[in-house]
Amino acid sequence: MEGNRIIGIEIFQHNESPGVGEVAANIIADEIVKHQSIAVDAISGCTKSSNGVISAVKQALEKAEVNIGDYLKKPEKSTTSIRKRIEKKADVVVVGAGGAGLAAAVSAHQNGATVLVLEKAPMVGGNTIISGAAYNAVDPKRQQPQGIEDSIEKHYIQTYEGGDRLAKPDLVRILVEKAYPALEWLESLGMRFKDEIFTVLGALWPRSHTPEKPLGTGYIDTYMDYINKHSDEIEIMLKTKAVELIVENGRVTGVEAENQEGTVLAKANNGVILATGGFSANVQARNYYNKMWPDLTNLKTTNRPEITGDGIWMAEKIGANLIGMEHIQLLPMGDPETGSLSGNIEHSVENRIFVNKQGNRFVDEGARRDVMTKALFEQEDCFMWVIVDKHCYPTGDTKNNFNETIDQLVEEGRAFKADTLEDLAVQIGVDPTNLVKSVEAFNMAVEGKIEDPFGRTLFQHKIDTPPFYAGARVPTVHHTMGGVEINTKAQVLDKNGNVIPGLYAAGEVTGGIHGSNRLGGNAVADTVVFGRIAGESAAKAE
Repeated sequence: MEGNRIIGIEIFQHNESPGVGEVAANIIADEIVKHQSIAVDAISGCTKSSNGVISAVKQALEKAEVNIGDYLKKPEKSTTSIRKRIEKKADVVVVGAGGAGLAAAVSAHQNGATVLVLEKAPMVGGNTIISGAAYNAVDPKRQQPQGIEDSIEKHYIQTYEGGDRLAKPDLVRILVEKAYPALEWLESLGMRFKDEIFTVLGALWPRSHTPEKPLGTGYIDTYMDYINKHSDEIEIMLKTKAVELIVENGRVTGVEAENQEGTVLAKANNGVILATGGFSANVQARNYYNKMWPDLTNLKTTNRPEITGDGIWMAEKIGANLIGMEHIQLLPMGDPETGSLSGNIEHSVENRIFVNKQGNRFVDEGARRDVMTKALFEQEDCFMWVIVDKHCYPTGDTKNNFNETIDQLVEEGRAFKADTLEDLAVQIGVDPTNLVKSVEAFNMAVEGKIEDPFGRTLFQHKIDTPPFYAGARVPTVHHTMGGVEINTKAQVLDKNGNVIPGLYAAGEVTGGIHGSNRLGGNAVADTVVFGRIAGESAAKAE
């Protein structure tokens, strides 16, 4: 403070998620300083982070013994009717700064193009940065030391069959064959993965890679390190929402967008890449296309609020073909309050079970995601407990995929801990006899003494070593498999199967790659593989 003026806010300690809540907290701090007010608007999708900073600043002001009322005036929004016309030009214009968009931006630049990225959120990262970050690829170097047998053909079959043979086979083939080369590409950019391979929820096989950094920050940090080093040729415009594709003589030549300053006309010399994600956060759209699930109106989503299908609708408007729009993926792993994946205590498929409110198992926990979620809908209140033991959390400071320690989750009441299964059952309100019997039967299946009652085949450790843990989970909308149709060069196709010149797409904005059900760990690989292809194709104006 200088007198009564706030001149700076420094956040010394926080538990915010890297790249998301952490960024939002700093944005809110800057807004408070700018407007000399704590009555600033929260960042969409980061309300708790925003309110945490506002509350902390209020407490600091009280300690400074100033008049709090002086800092409660709502910042005035600009009422000027004069809006700028902002003209931009680049070889490639990318719409969306999530995993696919940033991969495309880096790839396009590596292939000789200047790049402009438009992002409607106030930060980069999209869904990728808040994802579990698992990356599926056949990787003998890491798999063989663990005794894991795998092949590209197995990955292909599991992906194609796992989507009920409704994906485009040529796109599935590209995904599985290019997944490992794309992983090597990431490593060449500086990204680091752990050596241990595991099976992420719904992956069906142990080929999932974990980045060394938490959540999806490793991917985004890697791309941004490259982009920042080449900022003279790659520009990112935040808080800039694309609203329309510009078409001239049958070719997409640019994008019209809007931001606080005015209208942005982004000219693309070679091509436009759509990487805006799916539509899981668009309740109206998912209800319109949903044919598989009960009403989705009240279900929360794992996605960021910006993921509303913008690129899909823009492409459809100029004649792009949409495929697989009815295929909407739900996960059984949503936080009961927020729908997010945070707070999830599972580490890998092999080492946990699900039980309902009666303490009984009800599904093969290594099955397809749609199979598990359908089974969860049949349980009381569509609610389950994930049960694990010390094998997953050797110490209290062991972290989950979301950078949260198990001790932290227990302290916050988002997980429960006990030295016996009976005590754990009492804490979570399930029948102790049922929970003990469920775990005993599972352990016998792990030992090979009985066949698993639900046909499960993925095992590693028994659940027999205290402390035991439980975490609550519910269904949540996670991924939309439908979107614009593309070919193997990531070119967008029209309703007659013809290429729309100048238009490319990558990531969840596309359809036809995953069929009716996406395998866990295939989405991030999809963003990297096809983001890389889209960038190269657009740079070469193919």
